[in-house]
Amino acid sequence: MAKDYCVLGIESSCDETGVALVRVSGAGLPVLLAHALYSQIEMHQAYGGVVPELASRDHIRRVLPLTQEVLREAGQTLQDVDVVAFTRGPGLAGALLVGAGVACALGASLGKPVLGVHHLEGHLLSPFLSADPPEFPFVALLVSGGHTQLMRVDGVGCYQILGETIDDAAGEAFDKSAKLLGLGYPGGPALSKLAEIGNPAAFKLPRPLLHSDNLDFSFAGLKTAVMVQAKKLAAAQNCTAEALTHVVLADLAASTQAAIVEVLVKKSLAALLATGLQRLVVAGGVGANRSLRAQLSRVCTQRGVRVHYPELHLCTDNGAMIAMAAAMRLQSGIQVADEVYAFDVKPRWPLDAIQAPGA
Repeated sequence: MAKDYCVLGIESSCDETGVALVRVSGAGLPVLLAHALYSQIEMHQAYGGVVPELASRDHIRRVLPLTQEVLREAGQTLQDVDVVAFTRGPGLAGALLVGAGVACALGASLGKPVLGVHHLEGHLLSPFLSADPPEFPFVALLVSGGHTQLMRVDGVGCYQILGETIDDAAGEAFDKSAKLLGLGYPGGPALSKLAEIGNPAAFKLPRPLLHSDNLDFSFAGLKTAVMVQAKKLAAAQNCTAEALTHVVLADLAASTQAAIVEVLVKKSLAALLATGLQRLVVAGGVGANRSLRAQLSRVCTQRGVRVHYPELHLCTDNGAMIAMAAAMRLQSGIQVADEVYAFDVKPRWPLDAIQAPGA
């Protein structure tokens, strides 16, 4: 690659269409020039969750207008794009195919190379887009959708998984608990918002694997405990769980959030202790949770640990993280973009499958 170049990133793994443009100049961190995002939340709310076919069709409608918007904002044209990156996986197969197809078509028409990016690596490296970017090595807490993982990160592509979820992830625990309480879709943000006015000590809920001798997670039991508690309360008041008073629902939401956050915080601290590292990176959608940020920041400050987060608007799925991950992989030399436009996608793709050679 040339010393200075632009990477266009396209994200379409689930229910957000994201496009972004970053510029790479020498060995410095890539710089975000512009990004645009369209969320399908309103469309999927009527169904209580993501409908894959509808998601794919909407990506088709949005991706090119968003690309034009990003180029306009950055003051660039398609001819200024040097690499087109896209989310190759994991995610919904049909949704991934839209982004991959558009990216490879753009690359072929421009005669520019393309690069498939791992969605979770995008989240993992997204804090490098913040005003306070981390430095390698660090412990990463990756909490995105169906993934909750702790890993040691020694560089781009150098990832050692220290612990991961064995059933429901933290994001799933938020979403499923919210659904049990009748909070609608998307459940996680709704539960977190309601929890702000509740009492986190109102109900005693389990903290699964909190005292285990490993760094794995398990939140399925917590979801079951929330369901049992909601049913007990509803039976006592002779109503459905959704018809419980706002105060009771807020207390149950706050107690649920407190259980999830306590496990995430204590496991993160255990990972720091096990590795001897003094830097923590939090990434993924749950990384936007205010309670998690507040508690992690407090305990990390007490222990002299630096903690880094993505900017709030970059916690959700977005094109900026895909462009950034592609740019950092190219900079590090562990991957090259090529002009082969036949593509595939990987709906299931473990993060440790993209290790750098020799890592």
